[in-house]
Amino acid sequence: MNALIIGGTGFIGPFVIRALLDQGHQVTVFHRGKAKTALPDAVRRIHGNRNDLAAHRGEFERLAPDVVVDFILSDGRQAKELMETLHGLTGRVVAISSQDVYRAYGVLLGQDTGPVQKVPLTEESEVRRQLHPYNVEHLRAAQTAFPWITEDYDKIPVERAVLSDADLPGTVLRLPMVYGPGDPVHRFFPILKRIDDGRTAILMEESYARLRPPRGYVEDVAAGIALATLSSHAAGRIYNIASQQQFTELEWTRKIGEVEGWNGDVLALSKEDTPAHLLSPLNTAQDWLVDSTRIRRELGFSEPTPLEAGIARTIAWERANPPEQIDPKQFDYAAEDAAVHQGAHFKI
Repeated sequence: MNALIIGGTGFIGPFVIRALLDQGHQVTVFHRGKAKTALPDAVRRIHGNRNDLAAHRGEFERLAPDVVVDFILSDGRQAKELMETLHGLTGRVVAISSQDVYRAYGVLLGQDTGPVQKVPLTEESEVRRQLHPYNVEHLRAAQTAFPWITEDYDKIPVERAVLSDADLPGTVLRLPMVYGPGDPVHRFFPILKRIDDGRTAILMEESYARLRPPRGYVEDVAAGIALATLSSHAAGRIYNIASQQQFTELEWTRKIGEVEGWNGDVLALSKEDTPAHLLSPLNTAQDWLVDSTRIRRELGFSEPTPLEAGIARTIAWERANPPEQIDPKQFDYAAEDAAVHQGAHFKI
């Protein structure tokens, strides 16, 4: 198969590219010319701006890709331009989306006042009623990790555009919170820093400790993307990709500690006893548990990486690549010690 990848040089894309190459497929990557990760020699390259795709229609036409995977779709305008540019040039478009499209996520953020949505969330669950879920502050923070995010970021109009062309089939892949080597968000860092600083207890507010957000190890998520890219059965379908084993925030923190060999414990406190810097702004009455049965049943997906191996690889990478900036206010150990001595702990 001849695959065109738009973006794909950041966190997840290189693993997908390698998976496609290892299976004998041709891969061309369209990107700005400054890849964060070195691309394999076998990869063809087209340099350009994803916000001016129409200018490269001739190159895409000569390439004649069987399938196009867009990693950096941020808003509906981009998705519409993508479909117009590729019309008649390829057999299918695969859009990388997010599980932030669900109405449950809007409830979790406090944007949607309810009711609390039923979990686990499937591909048929209701999507958010309010578009553009992130305020300016959140967008600025997200753009430091994912520069392709635009001011109009929202995956809901992206999905609608990709699935609306009767002549150009689309596939939508809704991704979880992805961890692993290269994670620009450094999801493991707050836990590892506390372990490395000799903390014997990691604290979290009780309702947040029970939250079950969707997660996926980067190589596993990449395997799911590659599988859907290559399968004609994925045309017109939406798939959640997420780990089959779903942990609460408290269980997940303990799991990281176990793999690391940490002898401490994770303690859940009442909201009143939780230090201010550890309080969550989320509406934790809403869970965020996501079901990934469809891609497993229809395409035969399963995780190629053992859970503990993925966690260990992530720990090793995080230790070697700590974030450039650390907010000391997020590590107020004096307040945490006082909370341990004064507060009542919940058994979870």
